[in-house]
Parts: sequence; structure tokens; C-alpha cells
Amino acid sequence: MDIIKKRGGTVINKWLFILAVLVSVCLMGCSNVNLPGGKPPKVFIEVGDETYPTILGTYCWKDTCVDTAGPIEMLSGTETIKVKPGETISFVLDYKPQPSETHLSEFRENQVSVEIELKDNQFTAPTQKGIYYYSYGVWWMDEKREHVSNGDAFYAFALEVN
Repeated sequence: MDIIKKRGGTVINKWLFILAVLVSVCLMGCSNVNLPGGKPPKVFIEVGDETYPTILGTYCWKDTCVDTAGPIEMLSGTETIKVKPGETISFVLDYKPQPSETHLSEFRENQVSVEIELKDNQFTAPTQKGIYYYSYGVWWMDEKREHVSNGDAFYAFALEVN
């Protein structure tokens, strides 16, 4: 389990802390701009000619914020997406307006996360064999108010490089 030791010796789970911070920021910073739909839009992964769904995790949408487990826990027992080393992975989000910010984090079994660079909503699969877990975060930032999110969502998926 990945933990953080706080001042004074208190130990807390790192991911619970991160999720609590994200939800708190959204509750303080989300505006009530009308984004279409009752929930964040679906996001798909495209590998070659195949399209795969992602799993919606933590999100703030309209007046609702939902907190879920991290990507590894959410994906436990689900099938991985099988890819070749170095294969191009694309995100498909058929929604208007498109999010103004996106971030991708990669996790291994040991819970270490690495920020992955996205270019044109794409990234390259790892070159080493193994199972990799991902969290794809998207934000619809307010154009007029700095640091205010109109909605945000995190999506989880797992790749198996073989």
C-alpha cells in the first residue's frame, strides 16, 4: 500500500488523500455552467482499428461529485487491452465542447505513478512487457475565471504489453 507520513507521525493512504484533495478542490472550484448530459461523456481507447471503453472514475459534473477508488483497484478483475510494444494509443471523446485540459498517469502494481506525455490526444504504449494501469483526467476549465473547473472526470483502463 502506498502511504504518506504526515507531520506528527500520522500515516494515511496516498490515493485516499489525493482523491480527497481533488474532490475538495472541485467542490470549491466547480461552477454551474451547463455542460450537456447528466454525467461526464464516455471516453474510448483506440488501438489500430479496435475501440475499447474506459471506466469512469472520480468526477465532478454539474452539482454532483463522485469519488471512486484508484485505477488499479477499479480495474481489478477486468480484462486488459492487449497491445504491442510501442503501439500508438488514441483517446476518442465524441463530445462538444472538448475538454480544455487533459492529463495521463501510468501506474504499475507498486502504485508508483508517472505522468505520460500526450500529443494530439495520443500516446505510445510502453516497450517492456507487462500490465500497465492508467488514469486519464479531463477538465473543462472556465474561460473567464482562472482555476475554476466547469466539470472534470477521471477514466481508468489497463494495457497489457506482450
